[in-house]
Amino acid sequence: MTESGAPAAEARDDRPERPAISGRDAPAAPVAARRTSLLVTLVLGGLTAVPPLSMDMYLPALPQVTAALHSPAATVQLTLTTCLAGMALGQMIVGPMSDKWGRRRPLLVGMVVYVLATALCAVATDAEVLIGFRLLQGLAGAAGIVIARAVVRDLYDGVAMARFFATLMLISGVAPVVAPLIGGQILRVTDWRGVFVVLTVVGLLLTLLVWRRLGETLPPERRQPGGLGPALRTMRDLLADRVFSGYLLVGAFAFAALFAYIAASPFVVQAIYGASPQTFSLLFGLNSVGLVAVGQINGKLLVGRVGLDKVLGTGLALVALAGAALLLMSAGVFGKAGLVPVAAGLFVLMSSMGLVMPSTNTLALLRTPHAAGSASALLGTSTFLLGAVASPLVGIAGERTAVPMAVVQLSCAVLALVSFLGMCRPWQRKREGVAGERTGL
Repeated sequence: MTESGAPAAEARDDRPERPAISGRDAPAAPVAARRTSLLVTLVLGGLTAVPPLSMDMYLPALPQVTAALHSPAATVQLTLTTCLAGMALGQMIVGPMSDKWGRRRPLLVGMVVYVLATALCAVATDAEVLIGFRLLQGLAGAAGIVIARAVVRDLYDGVAMARFFATLMLISGVAPVVAPLIGGQILRVTDWRGVFVVLTVVGLLLTLLVWRRLGETLPPERRQPGGLGPALRTMRDLLADRVFSGYLLVGAFAFAALFAYIAASPFVVQAIYGASPQTFSLLFGLNSVGLVAVGQINGKLLVGRVGLDKVLGTGLALVALAGAALLLMSAGVFGKAGLVPVAAGLFVLMSSMGLVMPSTNTLALLRTPHAAGSASALLGTSTFLLGAVASPLVGIAGERTAVPMAVVQLSCAVLALVSFLGMCRPWQRKREGVAGERTGL
């Protein structure tokens, strides 16, 4: 694909494929000239899993941290907030850096700092020091997720990129499910500091794999001039692209609906509907499996046969319908709903994200081959920020009603649909002969 957004010559697909990208001195190659090995696919998946691992493995240890550091629970909660804020801000810093210097160097620096910051978290002596190290951990960990998306954009185009994002979802989608379970098992044999020791080891292994197996994917001729001014102008130009901004908002609002579920579901399922912690864990895991499974169905069966915009529109419609059903049930319109129908609505909402997330990332990055790092940063930061805004809103009416959760989810789904129809306008681009070539419509 050219920098103007037009598809590259079809002859490109006849080039021989290389089985892996590895070696420190491996030259960068054009889009679709190479394909990744299984190991590199796992490395990219691991990089996208670093944020949820850093956040969720630590959750079971919060009561221990509060007692061990003799700090109020509200202060210890800031260790989560600062890590999340660091991940949002870090993407805005690392993304433009990777467009200037290539993907490899900023990623390695970020991972090294992540390992050091995580190790320092393990030896923190008070809550304030831990908060500072968690901020640094988030800033550095952002390098993995933002550059992993940019690497996929460097290597893939169109349908192939959508399929690869679906594959990454299989890896990164499991992380939020297993992370609290791993954290709980670690606490059986050690204290909260052991969680950070394990995260340090994970970060060190990923850093070594990146150093040994992930070659540079952005050739020098496609890099952007450096400096704060050019970086800001690049982001301004990206946001001035109505279609790109539309997909950015679609992804951010959809992710906010997902964050609302994550923040509210423990209270909704257990406090309101009386489920046990074991039942909640089972339902949470089932919903996560649904998200991953639909993502794989999307990547293996739908992509290449159904246009990405059609898949995205279908996914958004399903999220909106699920949100509307949950609101009606929560408000008692049809009488008192039991756990089963509410769980079914949450399952549909979560599973539909498997259609929305890969398609949104692909369609947004298709428009930005010249600045994939900056585009990836904007996509990631917007999702984290809107997710952080949506999370506290679900508890605005207390812990005894699910109405705020459903309102937030439905509102986010409607806003995502409005952004898709009002800004992306896939039918208009199809008439212009652009979207059909890009996405298979």
